[in-house]
Amino acid sequence: MKELLRTNDIVLISAVEAMLKEEGIGCFVADQHMSVLEGSAGFLQRRVMVLDDELDEARAILRDAGLGAELRDV
Repeated sequence: MKELLRTNDIVLISAVEAMLKEEGIGCFVADQHMSVLEGSAGFLQRRVMVLDDELDEARAILRDAGLGAELRDV
């Protein structure tokens, strides 16, 4: 799996999950339980992960939705 984006914004994560699901791309949100344990201080970000072979398509979907600035550099 490859990291698509990293953020503390749970609304953004939910929107990304919905967009990817609509296009048939599965994703996994890593570190969501760790960010809860750190007490909402905001230093542990959640990572949205996608399969290696779906990374380019997932990045294109987010760019088309105007979320290109949120993407992790490859």
